Amino acid sequence: MNLHGKDIKIFAGNSNLPLAKEIAERIGLPLGMATVGKFSDGETCVNIGEVVRGSDVFVIQSTCTPVNDNLVELLIMIDALKRASAGRITAVMPYFGYARQDRKAKARDPISAKLVANLITTAGADRVLTMDLHTPQLQGFFDIPVDHLLGVPVLAKYFQEKFPEHNDMVAVSPDVGSVTRTRKFAEWLDIPIAIIDKRRPKANVSEVMNVIGDIRNKRVVLIDDLIDTAGTVANASEALMEMGATEIFACCTHGVLSGPAFERIESSPIKELVMLNTIPLPESRPTDKITSLSIAPLFAEAIERIYGDVSISTLFTQKE
Repeated sequence: MNLHGKDIKIFAGNSNLPLAKEIAERIGLPLGMATVGKFSDGETCVNIGEVVRGSDVFVIQSTCTPVNDNLVELLIMIDALKRASAGRITAVMPYFGYARQDRKAKARDPISAKLVANLITTAGADRVLTMDLHTPQLQGFFDIPVDHLLGVPVLAKYFQEKFPEHNDMVAVSPDVGSVTRTRKFAEWLDIPIAIIDKRRPKANVSEVMNVIGDIRNKRVVLIDDLIDTAGTVANASEALMEMGATEIFACCTHGVLSGPAFERIESSPIKELVMLNTIPLPESRPTDKITSLSIAPLFAEAIERIYGDVSISTLFTQKE
């Protein structure tokens, strides 16, 4: 493709190569030639293997585990492309790590999300394309344009097809912070919502206090932006079953799934956990409850629209 005198090139780091290849295939391009590895002392080594002068370049990299390695890969790739005179560089980050450190929750806390945003901008990115930031306000942490895709439509369509008759379904927010996301999911399916009131005595630990809404004799779908150690959804699913729910499903955009996450999901009442492939799942995982949906078509179309200077808002504002 070659619009307005610039060609388009797509590169990828090592964080999620299957997704990057699928995105490139949908656009009809090969992944750009680049070697991304390490020196013997562990420093990241990047070599761009083709001319990018004047090109519209997209670098696909989720900053998932190992978070710091993948972040540094992204920064060094952007720097290498900038110094090679790329015309415009877009950091395509299906998952933006450090997003949860977005405020000073207590004295002397860092605001790491802002620091990472500054690093990406300083490295030379002209634009960021991402999905489901932990809070939408994070877009304001960047001094460059941010295109923020939503995962709810993809998840909602899956459940719409799975349960064509969904009169007995209720969308449940696992905490107050996810209410807006849950409401959007519920609007897609035209179902009611409920909210879990929880407290978090310490990081990665949650306790269900109360449920606001009617979930008795209902098929419940828990909606969150990410699932990390799975403590929240596991505790929520047990509490909801005790309160009379008939079936528990869960869905999220980002499956971080660290620590005891797989064991908690397997032993919980959750019948199926549906997530998007912004973060790759390990090849061997100790549970069959997980379903992964591809967001390659959505990102491919967004990249084509950005390249063609066409609005991408229709990708997530129109309900089919």
